[in-house]
Amino acid sequence: MVRLEPETGVLRIGHRPGRDKRITTHVALVSRAFGASYFFLSDVCDISVLRSLAYIEDMWGKGLKHFSCGLGYMRYISDWKSLGGKVVHLTMYGETLEKSIEEVRGFKRPVLIVVGAEKVPREVYEAADINVSVGNQPHSEVAALAVFLDRLYNGEELYIQYEGARVVIEPSRKGKIVKSMGGENQ
Repeated sequence: MVRLEPETGVLRIGHRPGRDKRITTHVALVSRAFGASYFFLSDVCDISVLRSLAYIEDMWGKGLKHFSCGLGYMRYISDWKSLGGKVVHLTMYGETLEKSIEEVRGFKRPVLIVVGAEKVPREVYEAADINVSVGNQPHSEVAALAVFLDRLYNGEELYIQYEGARVVIEPSRKGKIVKSMGGENQ
């Protein structure tokens, strides 16, 4: 089993239930697939997002230690910091990824990665230990999170074997091979 350091959590802030279900679900799935141990959805509990995440965890294996929703974003940030963790805010206005990634690896503490949906409040920029940009052009927060986690873990996250998976993909140059853990192809 691959053990990734530092341990990470992802905090999604600014989720708008009527508008952001799909993109927030993708933030959660990228969090899990790219090595984060925790996913938090601030301020609201969007059951459709949590249901999708629970389904993926059930079918594809337990990737997250914990996911939750509903607390205010500053509560998640202050709780994380009070437990000794560091906070990284992904924003196009931050320090470049190339300049900051070694500093983040050097924290040697759990890292909470904050990903916004709408305009991020100033207090998040101030509460973060570092604001990091994955490029300085507008693009998707899903892309920024995937690139950041991949750089943080140097690609090791791509080889995680999830406990309790009911299905797994067998890599194949051509075609799709999905195997149930009982050995039957699907």
